[in-house]
Amino acid sequence: MSPPNWKAFRENLRAWYRPERRPMPWKQASDPYRIWLSEIILQQTRVEQGLPYFERFVHAYPNVEALAAAPDDEVMKQWEGLGYYSRARNLLRAARLVAGSMDGHFPDTYAGLLQLPGVGPYTAAAIASFAFGRQVAVLDGNVYRVLARYAGDATPTDESRSRKYFQQLADRAMADTPAAIFNQAIMDFGALVCTPKRADCAHCPLAADCRALKEGRVYQLPVKGKKAPRRARFFHYLVVSDARDRYLLHRREESDVWRELYQFPLLETETADLSAEQLYRRVEWPTWLRPEELAAGRRSRVFQQQLSHQTISAVFHEFTQAPAAGAPPLPYAWVARTAFDAYAFPRLITRFLEDNRPTLGF
Repeated sequence: MSPPNWKAFRENLRAWYRPERRPMPWKQASDPYRIWLSEIILQQTRVEQGLPYFERFVHAYPNVEALAAAPDDEVMKQWEGLGYYSRARNLLRAARLVAGSMDGHFPDTYAGLLQLPGVGPYTAAAIASFAFGRQVAVLDGNVYRVLARYAGDATPTDESRSRKYFQQLADRAMADTPAAIFNQAIMDFGALVCTPKRADCAHCPLAADCRALKEGRVYQLPVKGKKAPRRARFFHYLVVSDARDRYLLHRREESDVWRELYQFPLLETETADLSAEQLYRRVEWPTWLRPEELAAGRRSRVFQQQLSHQTISAVFHEFTQAPAAGAPPLPYAWVARTAFDAYAFPRLITRFLEDNRPTLGF
């Protein structure tokens, strides 16, 4: 079989490309801070969801120095709802590195950008090409899909050897086309034409040489390996309030989901089907919360959140603590309900608060 016609690919792709087809505020920008910020936000996030966060961050932190100087909790609150919170932690680490030891200047090479926390091969290639004109091809989900279909290539995209292989395909496809144009064009093309489930093959400028189309395999490519089964987890949150309308909160510090976000006292069990009385008898129950000092209230419905490798089902149990109860041990603290807007919570908890805003007084 003859190799794919990469010359026709890049020429037809470039002729198709129009920046206004997919307008975004960071397009055509050369400010490495804004490009870096947009790329970090868009990791694991759809453009439609990420756009308001980008605009919010740029308004709050117009440059890398402003972001570096921001308190951790404030940045985590700005990030609230985007998920994958390690991105926010790495965002701060990278901002402080650039603003500090790099004197506010982002590295201008692909290799240099890879040294920043949270910057992997795709993000480094995007920043290097868009901000500094470096001739580096990007590889994201859209690019994998377009290349695999055009070449009729069934190489699994999620195996360890695949990245190097598809990088070679991307480099051949790009050749001497300016990387900033090629990268934006192929990502836009994957988002608008060569989409996962409704590819517009009838109007595709690459259709004449697309092997997947000729072989009737458009929706069979790209190929991905089998996903690991999701782990099921069951959280029981203890929503404990006192007579002064304060609630017990603490910040998650363990190496687990939602690290550095705030939550109510938590028990993790093997089932969501437990009452307050049953929780009292669990070995996981915190000994410093004495059942005789608590008045049990409502039990919420089950709230569920799908993460990449796990499904979390959460139930919220409301309690009122007796006025004479002592102070909680660290890291727990009483927080007034009127102060909750300053705290970053996992999406599960914000959904519970939104559902119960009238009855809890938020």
